[in-house]
Amino acid sequence: MTEDLLTRARELAVYIIENRATIRQAAKHFGLSKSTVHKDLAERLPAANHALYAAVREILDENKAERHIRGGLATRKKIQGILNCWFLPGFFLLLEKARHFLCRQLKIYEF
Repeated sequence: MTEDLLTRARELAVYIIENRATIRQAAKHFGLSKSTVHKDLAERLPAANHALYAAVREILDENKAERHIRGGLATRKKIQGILNCWFLPGFFLLLEKARHFLCRQLKIYEF
């Protein structure tokens, strides 16, 4: 294994430990794919520095245990953004006017 790959694995590990980052965040920061970061940390890092690997493994296990919570929060944020776009002040008045307009166009007078 070349020294530059081991150096990259060490740098990734230090970044994750210092920032308590996820694999996705580390990949984005270093401009690598998630697969590359995972391979560096899971296969190359133990050969380069086992103590560093143990520290990173602890953080990654914690991230894995929390990911369902982060996913739920992301979904909540997405839905709130959608609702904020749809339910602006005056939205219901606009809906009512649209309903009256369509009823008149379709010659439905039961409104």
